[in-house]
Amino acid sequence: MATSALNALLEPARRYGQAMLAAHSEPHAELLALVWGPRFDRVHAQSLLADPALGGGMVFKTVMDAADQFDRLPQVQQQRVRRLIARHHRRWDNAACTASC
Repeated sequence: MATSALNALLEPARRYGQAMLAAHSEPHAELLALVWGPRFDRVHAQSLLADPALGGGMVFKTVMDAADQFDRLPQVQQQRVRRLIARHHRRWDNAACTASC
């Protein structure tokens, strides 16, 4: 997958992820739940997008477009997306570590 295609796929998570996942203690787990199966979990995404502060229809359309794009990826590329989310999680956890860790 070209970097530009991957960036386009992940753009909704970058743009709306913080607001969409703010109420969840494990945001990376929520993201992985969306892409864990062979198809993007649209029902779960809809529940994450239920907050009116997210801007409603346009955000939903953007995320559903990304879902369609994910579903069209070959299985190996879907797995790459999952690995990138997991890798980000590991980096995020390490960044929170203080010098005494």
